[in-house]
Amino acid sequence: MANMSPKLQAGLYLVATPIGTASDITIRALDILEKADVLAAEDTRQARKLMDIHGIKLNGRPLLAYHDHNGAGVRPRLLDAVREGKSVGYVSDAGTPLIADPGYALARDMIAAGLPVTAAPGPSAVLTALSVAGLPTDRFLFAGFSPTKSGARLAFLSEFKVVPATLVFYENPKRLAACFAAMVKVFGPDRPAAMCRELTKKFEEVRRGSLVELADYYADVPAPKGEAVIVLGPPAKSTVSDEDIDAALRGALNDGSVKDAAAEVAEMFNLSRKPLYKRAVELSRE
Repeated sequence: MANMSPKLQAGLYLVATPIGTASDITIRALDILEKADVLAAEDTRQARKLMDIHGIKLNGRPLLAYHDHNGAGVRPRLLDAVREGKSVGYVSDAGTPLIADPGYALARDMIAAGLPVTAAPGPSAVLTALSVAGLPTDRFLFAGFSPTKSGARLAFLSEFKVVPATLVFYENPKRLAACFAAMVKVFGPDRPAAMCRELTKKFEEVRRGSLVELADYYADVPAPKGEAVIVLGPPAKSTVSDEDIDAALRGALNDGSVKDAAAEVAEMFNLSRKPLYKRAVELSRE
């Protein structure tokens, strides 16, 4: 690979790597992988494979394993490398580093130490799933992985019940049936969703439908393989009556301020806070 730019300046470079198709890597990512003084990877085998595909040699440079289990021990070495004026390139298994990834603590400590941190953007399972799910993308929230135990999973999902945005979750395909069953309980059967699996790979699959349709489907088929992203559409806008709103505001005003009452009812019914504040002021004067 030909040199694309001069020697890299000292700092941490967070390099996004393909989530499936190797050719999705960016030219800048290849440049960093070729020129960084030190390389760190969540899985060094994956990093070596990617570099071999694109003809990038280590040429004696260190390639350090950096993951959840050894991060605390390896971070000081990477910070010292940057302090010494070296460039450090970090890649996770696939996708954008720091998204449900051990690289967060590395970037955090670099920033806390006043050392340069930059990102080479590129592939992301979150954004790819949003692109193909066919659900609203003007506002979304990435929620990560849900807990494995049923009670904890229900409590976790309940935190997002009234969030007025599309939700994105990572999930182990072996738990898809249990996850969708829990989502039906928390979000109701009719909320639209999509299961996006093996994105950009040979056996990419996107299955769309209501939560109950997806729950029924995965309850009846063997657990699929690969990596899965669940995209859940936003809740339907409330059709609550003015009388219901006034009743809720009066109840909230008994226990708190006008501002707090408006905020509480806005969250309760998934409504805009501004008109509720105005109405709460009117009710408080009655």
